[in-house]
Amino acid sequence: MKLSQFKFKLPEELIALYPHSIEREYVNADGKLVKFHATRRDECRLMVLHRKSQTIDMFHKDAKGKPIKGDYLDFRNVLDYFDDGDTFIFNDTKVFPARLYGTKEKTDAKIEVFLLRELNEEMRLWDVLVEPARKIRIGNKLFFDQSGTMVAEVIDNTTSRGRTLRFLYDCPHDEFKRELFALGEAPLPRYIIDRRENHHATEEDFTEFQCIFAKNEGAVTAPASGLHFSRELMKRMEIKGINFAYITLHCGLGVFHDIEVEDLTKHKMDSEQMFVEADACKKVNKSKTEGHHVCAVGTSVVKATETAVGTDGLLKEYEGWTQKFIFPPYDFGLADSMIANFYHPQSTLLMETAAFGGYDLVMEAYNMAVKNGYKFGCYGDALLILDD
Repeated sequence: MKLSQFKFKLPEELIALYPHSIEREYVNADGKLVKFHATRRDECRLMVLHRKSQTIDMFHKDAKGKPIKGDYLDFRNVLDYFDDGDTFIFNDTKVFPARLYGTKEKTDAKIEVFLLRELNEEMRLWDVLVEPARKIRIGNKLFFDQSGTMVAEVIDNTTSRGRTLRFLYDCPHDEFKRELFALGEAPLPRYIIDRRENHHATEEDFTEFQCIFAKNEGAVTAPASGLHFSRELMKRMEIKGINFAYITLHCGLGVFHDIEVEDLTKHKMDSEQMFVEADACKKVNKSKTEGHHVCAVGTSVVKATETAVGTDGLLKEYEGWTQKFIFPPYDFGLADSMIANFYHPQSTLLMETAAFGGYDLVMEAYNMAVKNGYKFGCYGDALLILDD
């Protein structure tokens, strides 16, 4: 397929800049009206796409099965489509505070440093992106705190914006990581940061931009579809007999890169590290062989499981890297259902979703989402794709 086939007009106001939240008010003991604002990660809107019947649900239904216009499904309704013995596959990667702000020696020019990954623990070497890159050359020193204790030296250029930094910080590694991350903020995508009034993440983003089941540190962006799950919802799923399997794929920034070729077969994805262990394989394969549903939570899970699935349609243990780029047409080998967010035009995430749900039906769903005011992006609303 061609890049231009995934173009659509996304109004600015539909790009979610903050997590889904609610506003409530009540009268306190003194008779005063009190208003409060609270995040409700599991109460965003949910659209349900039925792959075989080629139908799309947005609303709750009345006793006769007719949609109640204006009464939108919310994410908690995911529970209605699964039952005892089904398995959800989650990505348990943990986001670290990758965005730092520092100054360049002598000039005091303000510099943004985005940590990508640690290259050498002993030497304190990190692969980073810098902005503005034109000001940062090999040999420059960057300062990250007022005391001047956290200092880094640029020792190599990797790409136009990429650099290798050596942090000049003499202490045990655990202490160094703790001090370094204390200076950082949640690595929200550029499209959120640039649109916020103060161009920064908040303290709340440290919690909100992290899945509640996050465990294995290494991601520089969150597996967004997993953000919708609350502890309450997962407890209800557990009570219903739904199984949880966890894989790890450390989400990188490649999903946000612009595609520069019209022919999608010529686009190359960045490598991402992933792990699929025996316990996940056991749970997923048991559900599949017994005829239950297997639901992949997010595009990162689909990418990982399609990398690790065998020719027999069962999940295999895997430790390594993946560059898999999924776009229509694609023959999926493992999950029969998928949860996604609503993604930006011409993004690899939209392409993978269209491959799973079918191009025509997914693009119709996106058209409906725009018309009905659904929110897009990491903090946006959710799409459930079923094979029925």
